[in-house]
Amino acid sequence: MLATTPNAVGLARLHTADVLSSWRVPSDIVKIVQLVVSELTTNAVEHPKEGDKPVSLFSPHSKVHTFELLLEMAPEAVRVSVWDRDDRPPLLKEVGVEATSGRGIFLVATMSKNWGYYPARDLPGKVVWADISLVPTSHLHEIEREQFPSRPSSSGRRVPRAERVDPHLLGRVLAGVRSL
Repeated sequence: MLATTPNAVGLARLHTADVLSSWRVPSDIVKIVQLVVSELTTNAVEHPKEGDKPVSLFSPHSKVHTFELLLEMAPEAVRVSVWDRDDRPPLLKEVGVEATSGRGIFLVATMSKNWGYYPARDLPGKVVWADISLVPTSHLHEIEREQFPSRPSSSGRRVPRAERVDPHLLGRVLAGVRSL
């Protein structure tokens, strides 16, 4: 349980690194999970409960709420779940190149195998979750190539499979950009 204060996101990232390193998760995967945790906890901190108007943390009218971060290990993935008090669903938005915010859920969707949300049980708000693969995407591409090296085209010639963007590489790039 964390308070919706400005230092909550950093504390959530530190906690994530500590827990995942104790689970012996590879460091490149830890960085990707930290990025997903950062985006989901930022949403929990910055988007107050529906109807609450944003005010300065130092204002006497400031309401500090709590949110919860849960990390779970599965055989091939780490699940990140964040409960917040806002009932509104997360929105996967298209944002322009000049936008300074609004990319959080896009990053979560890009970095994870699966993601989604559901209403919180017996509590106000929702839980947003994401599964981050423990199997490097480059390894998955090798397996795919062995099983399906190419497919025939309408002309009968073999067409190589299209390469997909490696979300782990993208995650490392984004983590590096964030640290600047």
